[in-house]
Amino acid sequence: MKVIVVGSGLGGLGTAMRLQGAGHDVTVLEQMDAPGGRASQIIDGRYTWDTGPSLLTMPWVMEETFAAAGLNFHEEVELGPLEPFYRIHWANEDRHLDFITDREAFQGELAKFSSKDALAFDGFMDALKPIYEEGILGAGRRSFDSPLALASFLPTMLRLGAALPLHTFVSRHFENERIREAMGFHSLFIGGDPFRVPAIYGALVYLQFLDGVHYAKGGVYSVVQAMARNLDVRCGVRVDRIEHRGGRVRGVVTAGGEVIEADAVVWNGDATRLDALLGVRPQLRTRRTTMSALLLYLGTDRVFPQLLHHTLMVGTGYKRFIKDVTARRVLPANYSTYIHAPSRTEPGMAPEGGDSIAILLPVPNLKSGDAWDDELTDRVSRAVVADLESSFGVEGLGDATVVEHRMTPADFRDRLGAVDGNAFAIEPTLHQSAAFRVPNRHPKVRGVYAVGGGSHPGAGVPGVLFGAEVTAGLIEKDHPRAGGGRRRTVDSGEPEVAA
Repeated sequence: MKVIVVGSGLGGLGTAMRLQGAGHDVTVLEQMDAPGGRASQIIDGRYTWDTGPSLLTMPWVMEETFAAAGLNFHEEVELGPLEPFYRIHWANEDRHLDFITDREAFQGELAKFSSKDALAFDGFMDALKPIYEEGILGAGRRSFDSPLALASFLPTMLRLGAALPLHTFVSRHFENERIREAMGFHSLFIGGDPFRVPAIYGALVYLQFLDGVHYAKGGVYSVVQAMARNLDVRCGVRVDRIEHRGGRVRGVVTAGGEVIEADAVVWNGDATRLDALLGVRPQLRTRRTTMSALLLYLGTDRVFPQLLHHTLMVGTGYKRFIKDVTARRVLPANYSTYIHAPSRTEPGMAPEGGDSIAILLPVPNLKSGDAWDDELTDRVSRAVVADLESSFGVEGLGDATVVEHRMTPADFRDRLGAVDGNAFAIEPTLHQSAAFRVPNRHPKVRGVYAVGGGSHPGAGVPGVLFGAEVTAGLIEKDHPRAGGGRRRTVDSGEPEVAA
């Protein structure tokens, strides 16, 4: 069977690997000049940055994905644990919180803020365990074809408290506001407001302590390269239309007018664009897209030792900040940022004596009306750097910067095709989860499927790879094959790229 995968993000590549391993003829079409989508890479001189995900959790999900393609993940990617996972600083405060593997030692970190809350950590983890097992693993690895499927799962969510707002769930266990912020921020990794998303996303804390947090040598982009290496990936090809007749897919039409026939098409672009490409009425109501981000990729001529591999800088008025960038859609007055400095773990990511620093500032998406022209981008970028210098002690960052790249909400829209310039697809609220996300199997056109952050189960590296498992499973169910699978290899050891 011929399968076209449109888009080479981690979800699209994972689906392609599984289908190729099952014996299908798979071609991946990518509009950019290299695979990866949001999980791309910038190299400028001796500075290297991941543009998207910067850490890996649940490595066994990667292992299963590679195994489905007949590959050993650990022979393809060199993976190592991060310790600590990350450090959290609060503006103008001397205390910081390190997330570390050893739970007893981590309770010591919590005790710096509240000895009572430190003792509550075990109970918090006990409450998260069934949410992780029944919610993340149970629900995340099966399809939700209809609202009835979600309705059948809701009693479990309610019983476990997983349908509560995440901050409410966390507050039932902890009293100290700094600890509440630390235990609830993880949903921001997938574009979710911790004051509005369901507590099922609290399981992101549990899984990190269960399986650890990891770094791939060469950055997360080395994982993309390993996934694409044995696939037929055609870069520089934009798909303008998905063809179908009689309720069944026929193939795709590229921007260059090429018609590529297929028995199945998997969409790994922005999920909310799929119906428009098909030319059919939207499946459901308009979905609310996530916030966006301003990303600064700085190459410096000195090392900033106060920055760990991952550091979170939480500004004053954290709750107002989250509300501004998600619900109110206005630029925040104070900043909270996520910083990645990979040369702490892999010195080769920056020249000797320098740092490659990626700074992520959540900002409203383009629904705010902000144009993100050069003037606005310069103003906010300078303000972020100045705030890191004055509020968090990263003194001299601006003067030390010798190389700089930026990505704004306008770039998410123009380069990645992200509706509203979103950074994380569809908001993971209760009313936009499971059956209320873009389904993995299109309900109107047979042979059309979706994978990625906007479809079930959602964003994040494990999320989109679970989605790849679900989507590939649906295709196998809809198009059963006789006999065993096979694995196609490319002798060059690099992704096949064609214009």
